[in-house]
Amino acid sequence: MIDAVDHLIEIGLADKDRIGVTGGSYGGYATAWLSTRYSERFAAGVMFVGIGDWPAMLDSTDIPEEHYLVHALKRPWEEADLLRERSPITYADRCRTPLLILGGKDDPRVDPSQSKAMYRCLKLRGHAPVRLVQYPGEGHGNRKSCARFDYSVRMLQWLEHYLKGPAGDPPPPELRYDETAAPKKEAAGN
Repeated sequence: MIDAVDHLIEIGLADKDRIGVTGGSYGGYATAWLSTRYSERFAAGVMFVGIGDWPAMLDSTDIPEEHYLVHALKRPWEEADLLRERSPITYADRCRTPLLILGGKDDPRVDPSQSKAMYRCLKLRGHAPVRLVQYPGEGHGNRKSCARFDYSVRMLQWLEHYLKGPAGDPPPPELRYDETAAPKKEAAGN
């Protein structure tokens, strides 16, 4: 991913000072990884249902065999040092990337404790703005339209603020939505 970003910068398609990253699930892990381990490269991140701490993840997921069967062919105790090294939370002290962390309160795949721990580690260090939003009744992805809407608006506001706007302190936690900009429905019979 870093090579791809470098290439886009080199050919003039990206501004090295305004690179953002976002993703969900493993994309959320990638967002957390890039926002901590490679923080100097990213101006903003939005992590959705992402992994921050591999050892804790493997102890709390509803798919405990997936890591072994699909990714590693090793058990967590056989690669404890590698799992710690590949955990974004390990690099929390490096994080200078403003990070918005979003996820479902009832996620069985990536336990909400992943988001809480990531948030707490970053907040305590205080090197960059961080915000945590957890959606009640949502799991590993938002199914309710109000949660999907909230997620979309928050993500766009966060990225706009840090990539195009003033940066600095995070945008207000309240959603800013201009209903006058929404398409108008035609009245029946017109």
